[in-house]
Amino acid sequence: MKKVIVGMSGGVDSSVAAILLKEQGYQVEGLFMRNWDSSINNDILGNPNLNHAICPQEEDYNDAKKVCEKLEIPLHRIDFIQEYWENVFTYFLDELKKGRTPNPDIFCNKYIKFDAFLKEAQKLGADYVATGHYAKLENGLLLRAKDTNKDQTYFLSQVAKEQLENILFPLGEMEKSKVRKLAEKYDLVTATKKDSTGICFIGERNFKNFLKNYLPSQKGKIVNIETNEELGEHIGLMYYTIGQRRGLEIGGTKKRLFAVGKDLKKNILYVAEGDDNPYLYSSSCLVSNLNWNGEERPTECMAKFRYRDEDHPVTITYQEDGTLEVHYQDGKAITPGQACVFYLGERCLGGGIIDEVRKDGKKLWYLL
Repeated sequence: MKKVIVGMSGGVDSSVAAILLKEQGYQVEGLFMRNWDSSINNDILGNPNLNHAICPQEEDYNDAKKVCEKLEIPLHRIDFIQEYWENVFTYFLDELKKGRTPNPDIFCNKYIKFDAFLKEAQKLGADYVATGHYAKLENGLLLRAKDTNKDQTYFLSQVAKEQLENILFPLGEMEKSKVRKLAEKYDLVTATKKDSTGICFIGERNFKNFLKNYLPSQKGKIVNIETNEELGEHIGLMYYTIGQRRGLEIGGTKKRLFAVGKDLKKNILYVAEGDDNPYLYSSSCLVSNLNWNGEERPTECMAKFRYRDEDHPVTITYQEDGTLEVHYQDGKAITPGQACVFYLGERCLGGGIIDEVRKDGKKLWYLL
């Protein structure tokens, strides 16, 4: 009997992944990982007075334990706190300092779930490792999940093909509604549990209140990029991303305001009026930190620039330094620091990180 170690998060998806594998006749064991601990991070920062107990991970662990007891499978537990801090959280902070918009979940998959976790599962004698991701694997190639609304290949775009060997995604062919029904059938505590959203180490807490413990923020001017008129005061450039309108409700403007640029040296947030303002649009971007799931290097394919983004037809120019220039039509609020993920049909080819955004071949004003 083949042994599968399932990453148990304390949520419904990993719970049902374990059910499906057990029904298929595997020897199933669970492994719960803890990636964040506020008291240890306080020690690292040399500030024992910080008070930001983030994700209710003990509650998640207790739910994972109840599920495993119900399914009569063992549950192991491992801490990856230091690994997460070094490979994910410091990257997150560094990107914010540069004025960019990072996606730490992508690097959590690359360095924690499909690296550190994988090695620990192998120590436990795993023939396979499984997670509750919505994705499919066929002949080592990464494919979109059946449930396109839950598909998570975007977040797996930095995972190397070698890391996906002996990986199982039991939910790849399931709709989310059926996942919950199966959890209800087994009377699991996670059956009606709300899906986790946002960044794990922030959890349900206010992003601004959390972040000020790690990065000092400085208020500055909000300036209309078209008129050079000073409109108000921002609370810190790190709290805004290109295309954002929340937090920019300023009286006296006829149309909604959107963030369109940051001057890091002068600490200015530039905004423009209107959903279709030309300052929100670009025609190409430079992409680095590339990871490919396979041998194909297309010159034409589809791309996503955000998780909930639609597919954009793109053409790719391969640069001598190994980066790509990705060309598209009227890309809105495409943002440095975010992932650009490539697709051919149902295949996720891989992706990289957006370094620079351009319009008609010229670098845009997004980061000055």
